[in-house]
Amino acid sequence: MYFKVLYLIYKIYCFIFRPIRMGVRVLMLQDNRVWLIRHTYLPGWFMPGGGLKKWETLEEAVRREAREETGAELGEISLVGAFTSFVQWKTDHAVVFLCRDFKFTGKSDGEIAEMRQFALDALPEDTFPSHRRLLGSFRKGEVKPNFGKW
Repeated sequence: MYFKVLYLIYKIYCFIFRPIRMGVRVLMLQDNRVWLIRHTYLPGWFMPGGGLKKWETLEEAVRREAREETGAELGEISLVGAFTSFVQWKTDHAVVFLCRDFKFTGKSDGEIAEMRQFALDALPEDTFPSHRRLLGSFRKGEVKPNFGKW
């Protein structure tokens, strides 16, 4: 309930101030299976990720978010692309990374309701649309370092 209230306050803030945000996502992939998370305050499945903190690099942010949301320590990462979204009265820029080398060393924080692994060709119906499109392109081998609308 706590995270739902905070999320509602955040949506009101976005409506009033129209912020520009920068975030990261990580495609955690092993054996053509991807790890996705479900938040406590938002419906659907997402690739792990979140916003950058002040004085944090993109790499530091994606490693921190993976640790917080999945309990994983990331090994080698590579850039997939940078994407932009104009949803809910804000401008979001998301830099997406790929990691095939990770180990679970902890557990997710209280923001995460569930974490599961899915085959790329059997994603849950309620996978967030932009994540579904990106994962579908990745499954078909169509994703190179890229940019565009999220």
